[in-house]
Amino acid sequence: MWRIGLKMLMGDRAKYFTLVGGVSVVVFLFVQQGSVFCGLIGRTAKPVEAIGAPIWVVDRNLQVVDEFKGLLDTDLLRVRSVEGVKWAVPLFIRQAQVRLPNGKFQAVRLVGIDSATLVGRPPRLLEGNIEDLNAPDAVIVGRAEMERLGSPKIGDTFEINDRRARVVGIADVPRDFLSNPYLYTTFERAVQYVPRERKLMNYILAAPKEGYTTQQVLENIQRTTGLAAYDEDGMRWLTMNYYMRNTGIPVNIGISVVLVFLVGMAVIGQTFYAFALQNEKYFGALKAMGAGSGTLVGMIVLQSIIVGLIGYGIGAGGGSLVGYLGGRGAGKLAFYTPYQLLIISFAATMLICVLSSLLSIQRVLRLEPAVVFRG
Repeated sequence: MWRIGLKMLMGDRAKYFTLVGGVSVVVFLFVQQGSVFCGLIGRTAKPVEAIGAPIWVVDRNLQVVDEFKGLLDTDLLRVRSVEGVKWAVPLFIRQAQVRLPNGKFQAVRLVGIDSATLVGRPPRLLEGNIEDLNAPDAVIVGRAEMERLGSPKIGDTFEINDRRARVVGIADVPRDFLSNPYLYTTFERAVQYVPRERKLMNYILAAPKEGYTTQQVLENIQRTTGLAAYDEDGMRWLTMNYYMRNTGIPVNIGISVVLVFLVGMAVIGQTFYAFALQNEKYFGALKAMGAGSGTLVGMIVLQSIIVGLIGYGIGAGGGSLVGYLGGRGAGKLAFYTPYQLLIISFAATMLICVLSSLLSIQRVLRLEPAVVFRG
């Protein structure tokens, strides 16, 4: 009976390709929209990944990594004195304006790291040496969006707040949500590139001693200093949750996904119903020969599952191909496809196919065997 059901499904090539094509389009849009959402939200936390520190100490009211809430110099000393802290260094992250040689201005993400330890350095240097950062006026440029700075090379110069900056290296830095170039320099030089304020340090990076877990040190810092402390993953989620709560990204993409689901059910359901109408004489013949309703329902469910599996493979492959061609999330297209998204899209596809087949199942269950003898 299963073989007969498959022959009925694939016998009419036009209906078969319509069903598979409809499912493929639904899955493609589902994966594509979901991957864009994950890519956009993931990019909001790229500044945290670009620093890569085990422990972040911040102001208790900090909501997002892009927010500037200064810390006192005494806060750094207090963190260093906390039990279980191996080392603690200052970090400066802030938006700044670069004046290019052609007179134009460009916003950048200025990162000032500890000059002694260079903790918070770029993840990977493509050109230059990290030690050159201690040279006068030295900065390292992140490759992402560096064309906005005129694609500078080592030795090129520009101005930040009327102060000279000279490129000594190019780093492989991930593209972030704001799509501004990264500039790394020392902490002392970074605070000279921005307007003077009473509190210039806005982050403290730290690491646990041997024999202490990260969670133990986080609790000790919070209890002793009254500041907030996060590990790298916690800092990432702090930022991502802020953008999910306070921007329209989840709502806009969520509406698109719901519409894809509803339209997919409507199109596939109508196609399945037309398929049942076209093959009702065959179902009637099977009923006349003694096939039970459970057998016929099983045949229809099998047909919907086969269509769903083939359509899912084509649609998920097409959606992933778009992300690959778009630079696998490192290009202009924000695209990230976690395995959870593929599982959710697979479950949604099977649900759409099974629910859509209910229309044809009802038609078959009400079918009289005598239909085979009409006209």
